[in-house]
Amino acid sequence: MKKLRPIAALGVTPIVEASYPEPFKARMGSFQCRLLGDAFGLTQFGANLEILAPGAQSALRHWHSLSDEFVYVLEGELVLRTDDGEMPLSAGMCVGFKAGAPNGHHFVNRSATEARFLVVGTRVAGDVASYPDDDIMWCHGAAGSYVAHKDGAPYEVWSASEQVKP
Repeated sequence: MKKLRPIAALGVTPIVEASYPEPFKARMGSFQCRLLGDAFGLTQFGANLEILAPGAQSALRHWHSLSDEFVYVLEGELVLRTDDGEMPLSAGMCVGFKAGAPNGHHFVNRSATEARFLVVGTRVAGDVASYPDDDIMWCHGAAGSYVAHKDGAPYEVWSASEQVKP
C-alpha cells in the first residue's frame, strides 16, 4: 500500500479552462480549479480548491439531482446567484446545496481581487446537473459523464476527454 503523504493544495496542477462546450466556455472567465480529492484517489466525494479572478464565475447556474454540494469561502468576496436572487459571501462564510433541490446556483467574483473557496460534493452515479438559464445538462454515469442539450441531443463539438467539472 502506498504511504499517505500530505500535499500542498497549491501544488496540485490546476485546471484553467472550463470544460463546457461553446458558447458557454467563453463566459467563465479566468479561474483555477485544483482537484484535491482526486490527488488522494477519493471516489465518494470531490474536494476542489477554486480560485476566481475578478470578473470570473464558478460555473453556469446549476443544481444537482443526486449530489450534495458544500462551499466554504477561504479568501475574498463572491456573489452567490440563486433563484432567490444575489447574496454576498466573504471569507469564513459557507453555503450548502441539497441534492434534488431545484435552485440553480453559481458564484461570481465581482470584486477587484481573487477569491478562493473550497467546494466539496458527493459523487453519485446517475446525477444530472440541470442549468435553468441555458440549453445544457450534464449527466454523470458509472461509465463517465457527458453534456447534452435539454432535449437530450449531445453537443457534437464536445468530447469526454475535455471533462473537468460541471
